[in-house]
Amino acid sequence: MSRKSKIVGLFLTFLKIGAFTFGGGYAMIPLIQREICEKRKWIAEQDIMDIIAIAESTPGPIAINSATFVGYKVCGFWGSFVATAGIVLPSFIIISLISMVISQFEQLKPVKYAFIGIRAGVLALIIKAFLSMYKQCPKNTISYIVAALAFVLVAVFDLNVLLVIICSGAIGLISSLWIRRRVAK
Repeated sequence: MSRKSKIVGLFLTFLKIGAFTFGGGYAMIPLIQREICEKRKWIAEQDIMDIIAIAESTPGPIAINSATFVGYKVCGFWGSFVATAGIVLPSFIIISLISMVISQFEQLKPVKYAFIGIRAGVLALIIKAFLSMYKQCPKNTISYIVAALAFVLVAVFDLNVLLVIICSGAIGLISSLWIRRRVAK
């Protein structure tokens, strides 16, 4: 596959993901994984997990960060540019159109019911992303403790997510260095 066709493919793939996924970045993760890893085989499963971890840790929406990183990994700067444009463009167009007419339709019962259904579908996509990531993450005591602690700190104590991500990353780094040092002895 030529570089030019990969760039076009990246744009169209992320345009499709951006146009047909409701619920934000976490709902897009399973679609990105299927399109990029399984269908097109541009990136390995483990690489997509690393990209998602980095996308979560950097400022900005996870879907846009993921698209940017995937695009860069596949085709450098231009891949990054077109993947980001592809994932952003549908939302930009849809939000612009909706904002013009929403006040006229927001009180209609069918519209309210449609949004209830969309929320349920989004929840299912987020759970699927969680299960997919869980299957690929290391399963050890430290990982379970960090995950449980992070959940409690964010969900119960409303601690800043960025601080929790930084601390979780630091704990992961320290524990892996400690384990590596123990194995080397």
